[in-house]
Amino acid sequence: MAKSEIDFWDERYKDPVFVYGEIPNKYLEEKLLSLPVGKVLFPVEGEGRNAVYAAEKGWQAIAFDQSVSAKKKAEILASKKNVTIKYAIETLESVDYPENSFDALVLIYAHFHSDFRRIYHQKLSRFIKPGGWLILEAFQKEQILNQAENPKAGGPKNSEMLYDLDELKADFEDFDFKEAEVLDINLNEGNYHVGKAAVIRIFARKKTIK
Repeated sequence: MAKSEIDFWDERYKDPVFVYGEIPNKYLEEKLLSLPVGKVLFPVEGEGRNAVYAAEKGWQAIAFDQSVSAKKKAEILASKKNVTIKYAIETLESVDYPENSFDALVLIYAHFHSDFRRIYHQKLSRFIKPGGWLILEAFQKEQILNQAENPKAGGPKNSEMLYDLDELKADFEDFDFKEAEVLDINLNEGNYHVGKAAVIRIFARKKTIK
């Protein structure tokens, strides 16, 4: 990712307020509670609200982001909640874990440009064990309309970084989809995810090797 984008996120996360809030994403909370506890990966985790929640519920939470400011905020939140998370400074290009080493992959508003989206998603998929789970919530392309009406609606302003359900299902072709839907919801996550949102939600299980 370009240096200017790294600077953007570092500046946003330097705010002492947790800009996306301290409580977990509702879809993540609902789905994680339905799974047996294990080892879970949080790419581009930002301020850590979701990884910290997973750790509170007994999961071994592994997270990474390119922003040093984000890591600092996540560690502050983990300390506040009396839990431990493992948080690395990595990019999608540099990150590497053993294949089949995680029980779940969580992608909450993790948006990648269309030029790299499929590459990144397939790379992350390889880290998940057969039988492991994907929990994803992201903005669909129609979020552009909500952004025009509400500057705090959230999501990338570049349509090439917003998602289409069929494209995501193709990215995660090694998964069986238990839920895969587009819907309109109302978000209330900090200062930057507020109001009507056009989202995609996916709950899927990685196919087992036969």
